[in-house]
Amino acid sequence: MASGVEVFTPVPEEETTESLASQKREERLRKFRELHFKRNEARKQNHQEVVEEDKRLKLPSNWEAKKARLEYELMVDEKKKECAERGENYHRVKLLEISAEDAERWERKKKKKNPDPGFSGYAEAQQRQYQRLTKQIKPDMESYERQREEYGEDFHPTSNSLIHGTHVPTKEGVDRMVQDLEKQIEKRAKYSRRRAYNDDADIDYINERNAKFNKKAERFYGKYTAEIKQNLERGTAV
Repeated sequence: MASGVEVFTPVPEEETTESLASQKREERLRKFRELHFKRNEARKQNHQEVVEEDKRLKLPSNWEAKKARLEYELMVDEKKKECAERGENYHRVKLLEISAEDAERWERKKKKKNPDPGFSGYAEAQQRQYQRLTKQIKPDMESYERQREEYGEDFHPTSNSLIHGTHVPTKEGVDRMVQDLEKQIEKRAKYSRRRAYNDDADIDYINERNAKFNKKAERFYGKYTAEIKQNLERGTAV
Protein backbone atom coordinates (compact mmCIF):
# COMPACT_ATOMS: atom_id res chain seq x y z
CA MET A 1 0.00 0.00 0.00
CA ALA A 2 1.46 3.25 -1.13
CA SER A 3 1.70 6.01 1.40
CA GLY A 4 1.36 9.78 0.73
CA VAL A 5 4.94 10.54 1.78
CA GLU A 6 7.28 11.54 -1.13
CA VAL A 7 10.60 9.90 -1.00
CA PHE A 8 13.55 12.33 -1.62
CA THR A 9 16.37 10.87 -3.59
CA PRO A 10 19.60 12.76 -3.01
CA VAL A 11 21.53 13.99 -6.14
CA PRO A 12 25.14 12.94 -6.22
CA GLU A 13 27.59 15.75 -5.48
CA GLU A 14 29.61 15.06 -8.65
CA GLU A 15 26.60 15.65 -10.94
CA THR A 16 25.81 18.97 -9.21
CA THR A 17 29.40 20.16 -9.68
CA GLU A 18 29.40 19.22 -13.35
CA SER A 19 26.07 21.01 -13.94
CA LEU A 20 27.37 24.24 -12.36
CA ALA A 21 30.57 24.04 -14.39
CA SER A 22 28.54 23.51 -17.59
CA GLN A 23 26.38 26.56 -16.87
CA LYS A 24 29.42 28.75 -16.21
CA ARG A 25 31.02 27.51 -19.43
CA GLU A 26 27.87 28.30 -21.42
CA GLU A 27 27.73 31.78 -19.84
CA ARG A 28 31.36 32.47 -20.73
CA LEU A 29 30.81 31.25 -24.29
CA ARG A 30 27.75 33.51 -24.65
CA LYS A 31 29.68 36.54 -23.40
CA PHE A 32 32.56 35.64 -25.70
CA ARG A 33 30.23 35.48 -28.71
CA GLU A 34 28.74 38.86 -27.76
CA LEU A 35 32.18 40.42 -27.45
CA HIS A 36 33.21 38.86 -30.76
CA PHE A 37 30.09 40.29 -32.43
CA LYS A 38 30.68 43.77 -30.94
CA ARG A 39 34.31 43.68 -32.07
CA ASN A 40 33.27 42.88 -35.63
CA GLU A 41 30.67 45.65 -35.59
CA ALA A 42 33.23 48.14 -34.26
CA ARG A 43 35.70 47.03 -36.92
CA LYS A 44 33.12 47.61 -39.68
CA GLN A 45 32.22 51.04 -38.30
CA ASN A 46 35.88 52.04 -38.02
CA HIS A 47 36.49 50.93 -41.58
CA GLN A 48 33.50 52.93 -42.83
CA GLU A 49 34.63 56.03 -40.92
CA VAL A 50 38.17 55.69 -42.31
CA VAL A 51 36.76 55.45 -45.85
CA GLU A 52 34.51 58.48 -45.30
CA GLU A 53 37.35 60.49 -43.77
CA ASP A 54 39.58 59.63 -46.71
CA LYS A 55 36.86 60.85 -49.09
CA ARG A 56 36.50 64.09 -47.13
CA LEU A 57 40.26 64.70 -47.17
CA LYS A 58 40.35 64.27 -50.95
CA LEU A 59 37.56 66.82 -51.43
CA PRO A 60 38.33 70.55 -51.91
CA SER A 61 38.59 72.69 -48.79
CA ASN A 62 35.44 74.64 -49.68
CA TRP A 63 33.39 71.58 -50.58
CA GLU A 64 30.96 72.00 -47.68
CA ALA A 65 30.22 75.59 -48.69
CA LYS A 66 29.78 74.58 -52.32
CA LYS A 67 27.49 71.73 -51.34
CA ALA A 68 25.36 73.99 -49.19
CA ARG A 69 25.24 76.56 -51.99
CA LEU A 70 24.15 73.94 -54.56
CA GLU A 71 21.47 72.61 -52.24
CA TYR A 72 20.22 76.15 -51.68
CA GLU A 73 20.12 76.85 -55.43
CA LEU A 74 18.17 73.63 -56.03
CA MET A 75 15.71 74.61 -53.32
CA VAL A 76 15.33 78.08 -54.87
CA ASP A 77 14.71 76.58 -58.31
CA GLU A 78 12.03 74.29 -56.91
CA LYS A 79 10.45 77.23 -55.08
CA LYS A 80 10.44 79.33 -58.25
CA LYS A 81 8.76 76.51 -60.20
CA GLU A 82 6.08 76.15 -57.53
CA CYS A 83 5.45 79.91 -57.52
CA ALA A 84 5.29 79.98 -61.33
CA GLU A 85 2.76 77.15 -61.33
CA ARG A 86 0.57 79.04 -58.82
CA GLY A 87 1.02 82.31 -60.71
CA GLU A 88 2.79 84.05 -57.80
CA ASN A 89 5.83 86.31 -57.66
CA TYR A 90 8.76 84.41 -56.12
CA HIS A 91 10.48 87.50 -54.66
CA ARG A 92 7.26 88.66 -53.01
CA VAL A 93 6.65 85.20 -51.52
CA LYS A 94 10.25 85.10 -50.29
CA LEU A 95 9.89 88.46 -48.54
CA LEU A 96 6.68 87.32 -46.86
CA GLU A 97 8.48 84.28 -45.42
CA ILE A 98 11.31 86.34 -43.87
CA SER A 99 10.76 87.01 -40.18
CA ALA A 100 11.50 90.34 -38.51
CA GLU A 101 14.34 88.78 -36.50
CA ASP A 102 16.05 87.44 -39.65
CA ALA A 103 15.67 90.78 -41.41
CA GLU A 104 17.16 92.62 -38.44
CA ARG A 105 20.04 90.12 -38.18
CA TRP A 106 20.85 90.48 -41.90
CA GLU A 107 20.73 94.25 -41.60
CA ARG A 108 23.20 94.17 -38.68
CA LYS A 109 25.44 91.81 -40.64
CA LYS A 110 25.35 94.13 -43.64
CA LYS A 111 26.26 97.14 -41.50
CA LYS A 112 29.05 95.19 -39.80
CA LYS A 113 30.63 94.35 -43.16
CA ASN A 114 30.79 97.98 -44.25
CA PRO A 115 29.87 100.26 -41.34
CA ASP A 116 31.06 103.43 -43.11
CA PRO A 117 30.64 103.36 -46.92
CA GLY A 118 32.24 106.80 -47.17
CA PHE A 119 30.94 109.95 -48.82
CA SER A 120 28.60 109.22 -51.70
CA GLY A 121 26.40 112.31 -51.53
CA TYR A 122 25.18 115.00 -49.19
CA ALA A 123 21.79 113.29 -48.74
CA GLU A 124 23.42 109.99 -47.69
CA ALA A 125 25.84 111.78 -45.36
CA GLN A 126 22.97 113.68 -43.75
CA GLN A 127 21.01 110.45 -43.31
CA ARG A 128 23.98 108.72 -41.64
CA GLN A 129 24.41 111.68 -39.30
CA TYR A 130 20.70 111.61 -38.46
CA GLN A 131 20.85 107.89 -37.65
CA ARG A 132 23.95 108.39 -35.52
CA LEU A 133 22.35 111.22 -33.56
CA THR A 134 19.06 109.40 -33.03
CA LYS A 135 20.89 106.34 -31.68
CA GLN A 136 22.48 108.54 -29.02
CA ILE A 137 19.11 109.82 -27.79
CA LYS A 138 18.12 108.46 -24.38
CA PRO A 139 14.46 109.33 -23.76
CA ASP A 140 13.43 110.63 -20.35
CA MET A 141 10.22 108.69 -19.71
CA GLU A 142 9.47 110.59 -16.48
CA SER A 143 9.55 113.94 -18.30
CA TYR A 144 7.49 112.42 -21.11
CA GLU A 145 4.75 111.25 -18.74
CA ARG A 146 4.79 114.58 -16.91
CA GLN A 147 4.36 116.57 -20.10
CA ARG A 148 1.61 114.28 -21.33
CA GLU A 149 -0.34 114.81 -18.11
CA GLU A 150 0.27 118.57 -18.27
CA TYR A 151 -0.82 119.13 -21.87
CA GLY A 152 -3.60 116.53 -21.96
CA GLU A 153 -5.19 116.28 -25.40
CA ASP A 154 -2.85 118.97 -26.75
CA PHE A 155 0.09 116.62 -26.18
CA HIS A 156 -0.64 115.29 -29.69
CA PRO A 157 -1.27 118.62 -31.44
CA THR A 158 -3.63 119.14 -34.33
CA SER A 159 -4.31 122.12 -36.58
CA ASN A 160 -6.39 123.66 -33.77
CA SER A 161 -3.75 123.31 -31.03
CA LEU A 162 -2.19 126.49 -29.61
CA ILE A 163 0.82 125.14 -27.71
CA HIS A 164 3.46 126.09 -30.27
CA GLY A 165 6.32 127.97 -28.64
CA THR A 166 5.24 127.25 -25.07
CA HIS A 167 7.79 124.48 -24.47
CA VAL A 168 10.84 125.54 -22.46
CA PRO A 169 13.82 123.15 -22.66
CA THR A 170 15.55 122.08 -19.47
CA LYS A 171 19.07 123.15 -18.59
CA GLU A 172 20.27 119.55 -18.94
CA GLY A 173 18.80 119.35 -22.45
CA VAL A 174 20.48 122.61 -23.48
CA ASP A 175 23.82 121.39 -22.08
CA ARG A 176 23.53 118.14 -24.04
CA MET A 177 22.81 120.06 -27.24
CA VAL A 178 25.80 122.37 -26.67
CA GLN A 179 28.11 119.43 -26.01
CA ASP A 180 26.93 117.67 -29.15
CA LEU A 181 27.41 120.80 -31.26
CA GLU A 182 30.92 121.27 -29.87
CA LYS A 183 31.75 117.66 -30.77
CA GLN A 184 30.45 118.20 -34.30
CA ILE A 185 32.49 121.38 -34.71
CA GLU A 186 35.61 119.65 -33.39
CA LYS A 187 35.12 116.69 -35.72
CA ARG A 188 34.40 118.92 -38.71
CA ALA A 189 37.54 120.94 -38.07
CA LYS A 190 39.69 117.84 -38.61
CA TYR A 191 38.35 117.32 -42.14
CA SER A 192 37.72 120.87 -43.38
CA ARG A 193 41.05 122.65 -43.03
CA ARG A 194 41.03 126.25 -44.22
CA ARG A 195 43.76 126.88 -46.80
CA ALA A 196 46.19 129.71 -46.16
CA TYR A 197 45.55 132.76 -48.37
CA ASN A 198 48.49 134.41 -50.11
CA ASP A 199 47.94 138.15 -50.62
CA ASP A 200 50.86 138.41 -53.08
CA ALA A 201 49.53 135.70 -55.41
CA ASP A 202 48.19 136.72 -58.81
CA ILE A 203 44.42 136.93 -59.05
CA ASP A 204 43.54 134.94 -62.15
CA TYR A 205 40.04 133.90 -61.18
CA ILE A 206 36.59 135.42 -60.98
CA ASN A 207 35.11 133.27 -58.20
CA GLU A 208 35.98 130.43 -55.84
CA ARG A 209 34.98 127.72 -58.30
CA ASN A 210 37.13 129.23 -61.04
CA ALA A 211 40.06 129.46 -58.61
CA LYS A 212 39.86 125.74 -57.87
CA PHE A 213 39.73 124.95 -61.58
CA ASN A 214 42.79 127.08 -62.25
CA LYS A 215 44.72 125.33 -59.49
CA LYS A 216 43.92 121.94 -60.97
CA ALA A 217 44.93 123.12 -64.45
CA GLU A 218 48.17 124.52 -63.08
CA ARG A 219 48.94 121.29 -61.26
CA PHE A 220 48.54 119.12 -64.36
CA TYR A 221 49.64 121.45 -67.19
CA GLY A 222 51.73 124.13 -65.48
CA LYS A 223 55.08 122.70 -66.51
CA TYR A 224 54.01 122.67 -70.17
CA THR A 225 52.64 126.22 -70.24
CA ALA A 226 55.20 127.96 -68.01
CA GLU A 227 57.19 129.40 -70.94
CA ILE A 228 54.08 130.63 -72.76
CA LYS A 229 52.85 132.30 -69.58
CA GLN A 230 56.21 134.06 -69.07
CA ASN A 231 56.22 135.32 -72.66
CA LEU A 232 52.71 136.67 -72.24
CA GLU A 233 53.69 138.49 -69.06
CA ARG A 234 56.82 140.01 -70.70
CA GLY A 235 54.91 140.87 -73.89
CA THR A 236 57.33 138.89 -76.07
CA ALA A 237 54.88 136.21 -77.11
CA VAL A 238 54.73 135.58 -80.83
